[in-house]
Amino acid sequence: MKVRGARCAGALAVLLVAAPLCAQVRHTMFPPVRGTREMVGAANNFEVEAGFRMLTQGGNAVDAGVASVLAAAVTEQARFGLGGEIPILIKIAGKPVIAISGIGTAPAKATVEFYKNRRAESWEDEDRIPAIPALGILAAPVPGVFDGVILALSRYGTMSLAQVIQPAVEYAGGFPIGDEFAAFIRGNQRFLELWPASKDFFLPNGMGPDRGEIFREPTLARTLRQLVAVEKKAPGNRVAKLHAVRDYFYKGALAHKIAAFSEHNGGLIAYEDLAKFHAETDRPRSTTYHQYEVVKPGFWTQGPVMLEALNLLEGYNLRAMGQNSPEYLHTVIEAVKLAFADRDRYYGDPKFSHIPEETLLSKEYAAERRKLIDPAHASMDHRPGTFGTPLEMEKVSMPSKHEAHDTTCVNVVDRHGNVFSATPSGAWLPSVIAGETGVPFSTRMQSFVLSPGHPNQVMPGKRPRVTLSPTIVLRDGKPFLALSTPGGDNQDQALLQVFLNIVEFGMTPQEAVEAPRFQTEHFYSSFGNHEFTPGRVNLESRMPKETGDKLSALGHKITMAGDWSNASAPTVIKIADGVLDGGADPRRSRFIFGR
Repeated sequence: MKVRGARCAGALAVLLVAAPLCAQVRHTMFPPVRGTREMVGAANNFEVEAGFRMLTQGGNAVDAGVASVLAAAVTEQARFGLGGEIPILIKIAGKPVIAISGIGTAPAKATVEFYKNRRAESWEDEDRIPAIPALGILAAPVPGVFDGVILALSRYGTMSLAQVIQPAVEYAGGFPIGDEFAAFIRGNQRFLELWPASKDFFLPNGMGPDRGEIFREPTLARTLRQLVAVEKKAPGNRVAKLHAVRDYFYKGALAHKIAAFSEHNGGLIAYEDLAKFHAETDRPRSTTYHQYEVVKPGFWTQGPVMLEALNLLEGYNLRAMGQNSPEYLHTVIEAVKLAFADRDRYYGDPKFSHIPEETLLSKEYAAERRKLIDPAHASMDHRPGTFGTPLEMEKVSMPSKHEAHDTTCVNVVDRHGNVFSATPSGAWLPSVIAGETGVPFSTRMQSFVLSPGHPNQVMPGKRPRVTLSPTIVLRDGKPFLALSTPGGDNQDQALLQVFLNIVEFGMTPQEAVEAPRFQTEHFYSSFGNHEFTPGRVNLESRMPKETGDKLSALGHKITMAGDWSNASAPTVIKIADGVLDGGADPRRSRFIFGR
């Protein structure tokens, strides 16, 4: 009996010890990925492998990030292609964060008058024509991404183009196509067949590939090899050779081919537009949230939306409300709506318009705006700050017929503590391929508006205000988080929720990206018809129905959507106490690896 009693007491002790340990285990869809040296997060295994290959060969975070972006331009053309655009944030150890704008500009022929007088495209309905087409060559800005990555590589990287582009060259020779890419080709076949070069590129046998089938991109592979050949023949040091490659793309034989195709097929891009374009570095914008400094690209992106929202939310005890409680969700949603209203009214290319950024990002402005958040009622109004000249914006409720397929993301941290965060985008399917170059055109000019006096009104040489929004978070001046996501207008509200999940509710990055999210659509869409849908909020149905009911009672127009339906899909790398902790959102099968 004594033996049995001792055994029972021992078993009870084991159970008592195990109980708190079990309570700490939160099972995630994607396993935790942690390391101490380096980490790459992106959209698929090919992109992560490309970046990690550079790290294992001695490259830094910028080398790896550029390699991942170039691999994405081959393996993820459902969402992004080489003719697209990119903002990048780079934090070199011991130096401030810098931003790179690889955002293409409007061609000289892209005027308000041109778009007001344009005819409907063959796929457009006469009664719902957007100001600027959502598809096709008339929405194409100058390709910006290539100059953006060359600028990053030349100033902050260590490797040659031949090294960082090698994985992309290999994949262009043939790779097992992903499920989404294959599905997007088949789903857009009727559009691709409108453009012979696109049909040849994506439908080489007259039909789209099956998932997992080896897919080859021979015209793009040839262009990538030509870029390497230019670098090899160019005189001078590494930087001089990279400049020669850049000039070949924008001023040389490749530029002439892209321009000739555009002009022959009714596009607006001319050789002079390519020759005049330059990516550039910029001072990023930031705000503090308690002990954290959150860094974003400037007002040529929607990045400051997250900064404005954080300034508003800093005045609340979010932790006491509880993660995803009705009170918490209502407060965050209303703050996001106010921030988006300022985006819709005041954001644009600061080279062409005065942006009242000191006011928009000030704590005093946030304190005044915070008074507009009613804890008992959801606002149905579009309420930008009233310090500027009133500007009437057309309210369109009819959504665009064609969904923007938007964006990917790349985040890298290397063994030296350097950080690279980017959101490559544009030239997604269905894309017009620029003939034998294999380079797809973007449709980003659809993000412009025609409204007189608006900071984002289309104008030659101007950058459209993009939704793309990479993020670096510092703590005590040192990198703490690198995070970015696809998702169009949803990007900053998704990144905001992930950030708060980590810093307010103690989640790991993987838990933070997997937690259920909301998506408000209370803003003017950046795409298509630029529709405004007041009060609409989508909740993932992993949230309790009672939560949705309570938000509905406050006036929100709630839709309980699918369990994993949120349109964003971040990757996150947390840097703390010598450990890299990664998160990869399963919503779009993000991928992350570290060691």
